[in-house]
Amino acid sequence: MPDSPSSGPDVPTLSPTDSRAYWDRRHRRQDNLAAGGHIGFDRGTNAMLYAVRSARLVEVLGAANDVVAPLRVLDAGCGQGLFARTLGSFGHTVDGIDTSTYAIDVCRELAGPSESYEMSALVDWQPSHLYDAVLSIDVLYHLMDDDEWASSVENLASLVRLGGLIGLVDHDADVARVWAEYQKTRPTNQYRDLLSGCGFEMRRSVRNDFRTDPSIMHVAVRVA
Repeated sequence: MPDSPSSGPDVPTLSPTDSRAYWDRRHRRQDNLAAGGHIGFDRGTNAMLYAVRSARLVEVLGAANDVVAPLRVLDAGCGQGLFARTLGSFGHTVDGIDTSTYAIDVCRELAGPSESYEMSALVDWQPSHLYDAVLSIDVLYHLMDDDEWASSVENLASLVRLGGLIGLVDHDADVARVWAEYQKTRPTNQYRDLLSGCGFEMRRSVRNDFRTDPSIMHVAVRVA
């Protein structure tokens, strides 16, 4: 959910290196909810926002779990691990990745038995296994470089098993929009076209439906 309502074609944007430095500073300076939530919300409102988003994860992944064969899930851009720990509490096996040293340190300190965390950019993550589900929540619209964004989506898609799903949060929009130096949303058709080229079929878009939040999760299934 973008922090700033202002936008324009001439807004300067951060380089990938500067963007990673920005997010590491933000994780160090903000409380654990505002760091990855909405910087303009108070703590209680961000707590409600996270509760709504967590409910959407149940909607996307389903309400079933299996102790013997848990879902293997990637939280790509996990921040301080609020969603990853929630997924772990559901009985899933979760990997979390992020570029913030501080955030990953927090994740490892608080990690449950079914969670694992590593420092990595979305574009660089190459595990030894595939996932039942790959999720990237409020991360991709912070990748300002279009090539990095596309390569990141393609890499995440490559990590999903046949029949598995990918859930990517952005806006339901027809055009790209720069909101701030660290926020650029991209249109739905760009996600659909990119994922289709990776062997996925877009199934639905799940809205947050929290206040005026325009965010949705594009949900696609690997069919080839």
